[in-house]
Amino acid sequence: MRITLYLTDNRPDPWIQGLQAELPDAIIEAWKPGAPQADHAVVWAPPQAFLDEQPALRGLFNIGAGVDALLKLKVPAHTRIVRLDDAGMSVQMAEYVCHTLIRHFREFDVYEADAAQGKWSYRKPKLRRDFPVGIMGLGVLGERVAKAVAQFEFPVLGWSRSPKQIDGVQVFSGQAQFDEFLSSTRVLVNLLPLTEATRGILNRDTLAKLKPEAYLISIARGGHLVEADLIPMLDAGQLAGATLDVFQAEPLAADHAFWRHPKITVTPHASARTLREESISQIAAKIRAMEQGLPVAGVVDPARGY
Repeated sequence: MRITLYLTDNRPDPWIQGLQAELPDAIIEAWKPGAPQADHAVVWAPPQAFLDEQPALRGLFNIGAGVDALLKLKVPAHTRIVRLDDAGMSVQMAEYVCHTLIRHFREFDVYEADAAQGKWSYRKPKLRRDFPVGIMGLGVLGERVAKAVAQFEFPVLGWSRSPKQIDGVQVFSGQAQFDEFLSSTRVLVNLLPLTEATRGILNRDTLAKLKPEAYLISIARGGHLVEADLIPMLDAGQLAGATLDVFQAEPLAADHAFWRHPKITVTPHASARTLREESISQIAAKIRAMEQGLPVAGVVDPARGY
């Protein structure tokens, strides 16, 4: 069995060493033009030229949860695209969302601003029941985030394409229940996969349906947000604020207005990073299952986009 790696912006050597320890009988190499045909590939943001030279791939294993970049490429019909189920990302997402939610709810950002001026201030406590948190996307990551938020006794809502059942979460599904989900939400967390159906889903129309003074936490893909719609809504008071981790173009340009807006917190696509050791173990297990003809979790349906 031969495995090839194409990892844009990632050193391949640690991945090769880890995979070799898990799959000692495999030939594992970083891809170079003209390389022999491989059975499987481990990739991050490969170019079309890579796939054109590797038409025999049976498995294409993405080291991140999002596969929207791969779906833009011409992938052979027989090649199965496989995403990571978690690889340590869900707990990081939960940390990020809970930190951001509590910082906003407890107004720690206001305390920080006052402290910088040497000002001793007091904020009236708010009620959690007034801050229902809506999670868009209830896959592995979304479910973990929803359960973590529920531990802090906020009302938690979830919305997904198909019906789900999660203890402690009021779940909505499908387009028919989307508006009801939005109107019941005050803090909106986006964890949807990026597909043609979800591109631009965070826009003036949808955000206007949230409860008054709503707060946006955008951590899935930059393509979900219509960036031009956000600042006018913040300036008009329709939204109380936003924390953004993903953007249409990354890195975010130094002159982008999001950096300087007082109601926007920017982080550099840092809400969750792939943990290499966990990812290697999971990819190796999926490759073994595929080689043995067993079911493989995380196989992407190109028609759905995830």
